[in-house]
Amino acid sequence: MDFSDVSLTALRVFRAVAEQGTFTAAASALGYTQSAVSRQISSIERAAGADLLERRRDGARLTAAGRIVLRRATIVLDQIDATARELSGLPAQAGVVRVGWFPSAGAVLLARALAALRRTDPAITVVTREGSTPALVRALRAGSLDLALLASAPPFRPPDAESPPLALQTLAERGLRLAVPAAHPLAHGDYVDVADLRGQRWIAGPAGDDLLMGVWPGLDEKPEIAHTARDWLAKLHLVAAGCGLTTVSALLVPAAPPGVRILPVRGGPQEHRRLLLARLPHPPTEPVARVADALRTAALDTDTPP
Repeated sequence: MDFSDVSLTALRVFRAVAEQGTFTAAASALGYTQSAVSRQISSIERAAGADLLERRRDGARLTAAGRIVLRRATIVLDQIDATARELSGLPAQAGVVRVGWFPSAGAVLLARALAALRRTDPAITVVTREGSTPALVRALRAGSLDLALLASAPPFRPPDAESPPLALQTLAERGLRLAVPAAHPLAHGDYVDVADLRGQRWIAGPAGDDLLMGVWPGLDEKPEIAHTARDWLAKLHLVAAGCGLTTVSALLVPAAPPGVRILPVRGGPQEHRRLLLARLPHPPTEPVARVADALRTAALDTDTPP
């Protein structure tokens, strides 16, 4: 089979696997069976004469040949989509910028950046999507995002080991904070001592969501998890209801609902989190550069002392 005979369906499936990270997740996103996804991947690998994906226990990872195919497939699929829009009489999307963001980045920073862009660059259309940092990195690599706001925790390693490295810029570095019910004894001061966190009830994220865990890092006891929630707003409203404590990004201080105090924690190792702006390492288009500038400005405007 010659690679020029590869179908658009196979290219779309391959990009979905690269973006989603597993055959199962790609099948769910596309509405296919997992066996159908496997067949499409097998066909494109036969045409390429090489393995495009490394099958691992934790998912699928692009090989060197896979990165070449993905880069070209993204260009082809984008052109096909643009042609379909033009034939349908829909407006061109030359000014569209696709931005991914991790949950706490959208509440304040992203909203401010989008509001500013509507004033300064109304011709640019920004399409956004929320996701975990690993999912957003895969979407950048797959070419379905232009920019991504990523979370990074110590020891601040690169978000992936793929080559070439992503272009990364640190927009902010802030101390991790603690959300406390306003009526809680710990809410009466200007900070919380780490020793006072023993024996508290916690509102945590689902297992595996390390950056969203919700329990103060490094506690020397098994924490009591009273509630689990992925959504940060749900967590904060549970805090307001007196259901427990949770950790939050300092980005969320302006968005805290009534009944919640967000305080620094002292007495232990400093817990910092970085906000990163990531993109592929090629020169950005003018619309992408304008959106990146707006995100940088919004990060400066929302900066708070750690």
